[in-house]
Amino acid sequence: MRLLHTMLRVRDLDTSVRFYTDVLGMQLLRRKDFPDGRFTLAFLGYGDESANTVLELTHNWDTSTYNLGDAYGHIAIGVEDVYAACERIRRSGGKVVREPGPMKHGSTVLAFVEDPDGYKIELLSDS
Repeated sequence: MRLLHTMLRVRDLDTSVRFYTDVLGMQLLRRKDFPDGRFTLAFLGYGDESANTVLELTHNWDTSTYNLGDAYGHIAIGVEDVYAACERIRRSGGKVVREPGPMKHGSTVLAFVEDPDGYKIELLSDS
């Protein structure tokens, strides 16, 4: 068994795809409209789906808002340098909501950014 993908519902698919590709450096792997169901799926990631876990963005055509809920936490992405990644994200128009630095009660360096729908993405050092 392996983890295939994580799905997030988004309000504006094009805006979200731009964020995950232009700001976080993912690739749009595939996108498909389902007119009978009135939704579109877009799969993004850092490598082919056959070997990597990816992110599925779901846009329901007739839904303009979602409640994020208090059970959802965040997505985590490994980066080489958390500080440099935050600077790149800021320059690309991304929103850093927790500046890089050691985690509370620990020494792991991390930061958090937020996507256009308010989902949190944790950046952690790969090393």
